[in-house]
Amino acid sequence: MNIEKHISSISIEQTIEKEKGRFMQAKPFPHMVIDDFLIQDIAEAALKDFPDVTDAGWIHYIHFNEKKHGLNKVELLPTTFQELIKSLNSPKFVSYLSDLTGIKNLIADPQLEGGGLHQSSKGGFLNIHADFTVHPHKRKWRRRVNLLIYFNKNWQKEFKGELELWDNKMKSCEQKIEPIFNRCVIFETSEDSYHGFPDAINFPEGDSRKSLALYYFTEEKLVPLKRATNYRARPGDGIKAIFIYLDKMVLSSYNKIKGILGINDDFVSNILKRFNRK
Repeated sequence: MNIEKHISSISIEQTIEKEKGRFMQAKPFPHMVIDDFLIQDIAEAALKDFPDVTDAGWIHYIHFNEKKHGLNKVELLPTTFQELIKSLNSPKFVSYLSDLTGIKNLIADPQLEGGGLHQSSKGGFLNIHADFTVHPHKRKWRRRVNLLIYFNKNWQKEFKGELELWDNKMKSCEQKIEPIFNRCVIFETSEDSYHGFPDAINFPEGDSRKSLALYYFTEEKLVPLKRATNYRARPGDGIKAIFIYLDKMVLSSYNKIKGILGINDDFVSNILKRFNRK
């Protein structure tokens, strides 16, 4: 796969070599931001082809800790995104990610579990959290790296939806990253890499916060500790913190059942969607 067809870096090797020290030293946890990540024509085509949330296949994550939508069925993705994902999951690009992060033997996830296309309409949000630690269907796959690409043209501060990065004690937000068009964010995932966009977004009616999310894993010799998405309250959340915790416990139970039965999120998504209409 010719990744240079999609990625606009003049020399990916030089970019990785230049940035890897900065990535590892970034606070509150290792991360980096790359603007104009995709070749402009590719980014424009991806935005044009971005599916509407009413199209087939979208999973509706609607509960106390989030209100967003995801599409991870590769066969339902526009060709533009299928080809882009192939490049970003190719051995060559994954090798670059290993060089950047210092994490050896990274593995791409062809199932796009929890990833793929994401979008949130007006009022959408994602509470601060640390991601699930183990692939639901591959017990020795430990989640290590997230890659996000945003497709939000003409984003303005009043739209909200910045990606917030919090310290590991959940005392303060140390970084706010604007989700502007063709911006890529890469960060290391761990038990305390807390992030999200917890305040309801204010995108104009008919518009949405759009992104592509890809996750990378390592296969461990020993079975790693498995934990569901760990949502956390912010200072000042008050009584809301109780509901954040209770919702997290319900989702943790669901995650265990999902792994045991090998099910996907479609069934629960449909229930949540109908419940949300009431």
